[in-house]
Parts: sequence; C-alpha cells; structure tokens
Amino acid sequence: MSVGLSILAAVFLGAAVLGSPIGLSMLAGGFAYLIATHQDVGLVVDQTMNGLYNSYLLIAVPLFIFVANMMNASGVIERLLTFGLALVGRYPGGLAQLNVVSNLVFSGMSGSAVADAAGPGLIVARMMTKGGRYPAGFAAATSVASATIGPLVPPSIPMIFYSLIANTSVGAMFLAGLVPAMLMAGALMVAIGIIARRRDFPREAPTPFSAMPRLLWRALPPLALPGLLLGIIYSGIATPTEAAAIAAAYALVLSLVVYRTLRLPALIPVIRDTVRTTASIGLIMSGAFVFNYAIANEGVPGALQALLLSLNLSATGFLLCINLLMLVLAVVIDEVTILLVVVPLLVPVAQGIGIDPVHFGVVVVVNMMVGLALPPHGLLLFVVQGLTGTPLGEIFREIPVFILTMILVLLIVTFVPDLALALPHAVGYDTR
Repeated sequence: MSVGLSILAAVFLGAAVLGSPIGLSMLAGGFAYLIATHQDVGLVVDQTMNGLYNSYLLIAVPLFIFVANMMNASGVIERLLTFGLALVGRYPGGLAQLNVVSNLVFSGMSGSAVADAAGPGLIVARMMTKGGRYPAGFAAATSVASATIGPLVPPSIPMIFYSLIANTSVGAMFLAGLVPAMLMAGALMVAIGIIARRRDFPREAPTPFSAMPRLLWRALPPLALPGLLLGIIYSGIATPTEAAAIAAAYALVLSLVVYRTLRLPALIPVIRDTVRTTASIGLIMSGAFVFNYAIANEGVPGALQALLLSLNLSATGFLLCINLLMLVLAVVIDEVTILLVVVPLLVPVAQGIGIDPVHFGVVVVVNMMVGLALPPHGLLLFVVQGLTGTPLGEIFREIPVFILTMILVLLIVTFVPDLALALPHAVGYDTR
C-alpha cells in the first residue's frame, strides 16, 4: 500500500472511530490524501461538483424521499394497514404478517428501508405490543426484517445509485427487484407463521368478504402509485427522474386534495425532513466521489480486478465470495458507503467474469438489506430501537431467525439469476 493510501485509510478510520459522520470522514481522508500526494486540494470540489451535478438521474432521489415523507405525514398508511389486515390478519401471527405486507406495499412509494421502518413498521410494532399481545423484541425485529423489502421494490433509491455506478438501466433494475422482493416477503411470512404457531401468537378476527371491495377502494389511490410509476417508465412516457416528479405531484394531490389530510403549513416539516435526508445522502456521496478518485488514482480497481481474475473463480464462486465480503463489511460500514465506495471496484470484475450487471446489482442490494438488519451495527436495528424504545438486547434475541431467512433468499437469488432477469428480459431489456 502506498503512503498516500495509508494516510487516506488512517485519517478515514480515525475520524470514523472518533464519531465523525461517514461523509465527513471520507472527505477528511480525501483531503489528507491530496495533501500527502502534493495534488491540488481543489480537486475535492471538482470531483464533488462533477459527481453531484452532472447526473440527471440523481434528481430522482430527493423526489422519492419527498414522496415517502408525504405518505408518512398524510395518514395514507392507515388505509393501507386496514386493507392489509383484512388480507392477512386471519393467519397465525396476523399483525406480524401485516407488518410484512404493509412494508411491501408502502415500499412502492418510498424506495427506502428507513422510511418503511419509520412509517408502517413503527405503527404495526405499536399495534403488536398494545396490551402485551406480542413481545416487544419480536415486534421490533419483525419491523426491522420487513423494512428490508423496501429497496427491492421500485422506486428503489439504492437501485438508482447502482444504475449510476454500473451504467445500467434504471428500468431494468426496478423490474429485476420485483420477484426477489416477493420471494423475500413470502419467506418472511412463512417464518412468521411457523414462529406464531410454536409460540401461540394470536390471529385477528376475519374480515367479511363483503367488506373487501370497500376497503380496497379506500386503499386504491396509494396502491396505484407503484403501478403508475412503472407504467410511465416502461411505456416510454417519462424517464425515471421525470417519473419521480410525477410521483411527487401525485402524493401532493392525494394528501392535499383527495384525502385532505394535510394542509399547506404541514408541508414545511415534510420539506424540512426531505432536505435534511437529501443533504445527509449528498454529504456521503461527496465524500465517496473524492474517496473513489484517490482509489482510482492509485490503480486499486485494476489491481483488484487482476487479482480476482487470477483466481479463476466461476461466476457462482465470485458471487458467493461477494456475499461473504458484503456481510462482513456490513458489520462495520454502513450500506451507502459500501454501495458508493466498494461496489464501483467490484462491478468491472463481475462484468469481466461474465456476470450480468443487473443480476449483480440485485445481489448487491439484497446483501445490503441483510446488512441493515445485521447485529451489532445494522442501521435498521437502531432506527427501530429509537422509534419503539425497545432495548437492543431484546431485538438481538429475536432477529437471528429473520437474518437466516433473508440469507436463504439471498442464496436463492444468487444461484438462480433468472429470478432477477426474467422480467427485464420479458419486456425487452438487454441487460448486458
């Protein structure tokens, strides 16, 4: 390792250990690298500005964050929960099953695991613990696991970032995540059903069939949003970024005009939260652009590619190694850093081995979702703990069965590429 890279790593790790935000830690490492290698520090600004403002696709990110915040603030979730409870409440562990279903539906509006955990995940967790019907740790763990489905369903923010990194079609990535998302939801519901039978968790009262049309009608406007997004993207009417703007306008009309659950003054907190979240992501991306410049300048991607290709790994063997690497990294690094710093090094290697970049992207995103729920540092664990007040120890005791279930789904998606590629190929995307 060169002196410059050693200084980069030392400053980055030192800042991170001291508690500095990950974006600032990467920027500090980048500054230290440029100074140590006698380069123009203005490259930090150049790399950041070029990276952030030369990508039309990135505009979609704050728009989808705004949609999620609007849906959370407008009370739309209540309609979705009522309809979801009518569908799955009668099964063993009915409220836990609702947690999965509601997150699956809401993910079609948010694209963010954290938004899903803070929206339907929090509401259902409180429903589960009311009156002591479910242990608090199990309710929180269910919300953590269910929220991981979100970024596999369009509009997925991690898939937008991956498309930018790997130069793949956003539309193809959105379609590729649908079947794995359904598989993840189904696997979690089966696991919940088995646990519910063993621990005698309650079922909810069945909803009469005659009431279903009315409940569906109440929930239909928000349910239509994912279909609207996919329809306008795949019909060619709009690009993913334009579709994000349409989704934001749809959420506004739904909240202010159709349901009238929000008034104009209530938009201020929504916009504030959107700006805060976007700024946080932007800071991490700025640090990643500078960090990646240093890594590329030192020839690390080429050296890594040569090393991995020299091992003569098969496509499956390479993907299994990536799965292991991602899960290990998830213990110490957040998923955005993995996506923006580590994944750009691996994409060329995967393509060189002959792995479809869209399939590789889905494997990467599933890995990151497992990482979000992985003790001891999974972000969703701390988000749900902070929202529900459940001690982390109780969540840690309940989460392993869900982790194992998600890893099983990850392995299935790894070994069966067609689960991710069938839908993109069916609509005519050439994913290579």
